Order: sequence, then C-alpha cells, then structure tokens
Amino acid sequence: MHANQPLTEDLGFLLSRASGVLARSASEALAPLGLRVRSYSVLDLVGEDGGGVTQRRLAATMGLDPSQIVALVDDLESRGLVTRTPDPADRRNKLIVNTEQGHRLRGEAQQQVEQAHIGYFARISQSDLDRLRRLLQQIAFPDGTSTAQTAEPSTAGE
Repeated sequence: MHANQPLTEDLGFLLSRASGVLARSASEALAPLGLRVRSYSVLDLVGEDGGGVTQRRLAATMGLDPSQIVALVDDLESRGLVTRTPDPADRRNKLIVNTEQGHRLRGEAQQQVEQAHIGYFARISQSDLDRLRRLLQQIAFPDGTSTAQTAEPSTAGE
C-alpha cells in the first residue's frame, strides 16, 4: 500500500474482502445441501475431470495442505459422494471420482452458488468479468497452470 492510500484502494484488502463476501454467500447457498465451500470445491474440481483427480492435484489447485484434502475427501466418501479408485496410469495413486449422487449434488450446488452470486456480478459487464477472471487466474496460478493444467507429480500413496 502506498503512503496515504486509503485501505479501500489496497488490492490485497479488496481481494480479501471480495473473497469473504463471495465465500459467505456461497456458504449460505450450500448449507441446505449439507456442503461447505471447501467440500463443494472438491466435488466441483473432481467433476471437471470424469476420469478422476488425485488428492495431490486437489491440494495444489485449492492451495491446501494435503492433510486437509484427506479430511475433505474422507467426509465426502463417507457420505457416498466420491470414491477413491486406483489410478490406471500408476496404481500407487488413488483417483477421487464423483459418484452419481456426487454428480447430482455438484450440479445442484453449482446452480445454488451461481444464483447466490448473481447480484454481486449484475452490474459488471461480461467482458469485464472475463477480464477479471483472467487477471485473478494470473495471480492465483502465477506459473500459468490452471485446474485443468495442474501438473500431476508422480508420488506414491495418495
């Protein structure tokens, strides 16, 4: 922050504040479905790739410690929303895959979150939203990777 710059112009503050506003909105929308933002994020990321996603990739994409991912996956698995299956490319790894129930809940949750966020984005043009998304991706993934491109290190025991 520059000297004499109001807090409301500080990019870090604005990003954090916007994130908090959207996360609270999503949490309220997801609560009736029995989900929280992180568990929804796991369901959503896993659902992007029908072949499954490793816990390591989930951790890297979400910016969480792998132990946090284990707890999230354990909870979703106990609810019948995801399964762990051997990775055909490397049987030492486990792939997280949505069950049919997980796919259905993911779709419903996506709609609920989208509806909850509509009001926040209503005054912003689609081109500005697209530009904002690209800029945030550059900050969130400075090495140029995104969810679909996150490298899969070969590590046993996932």
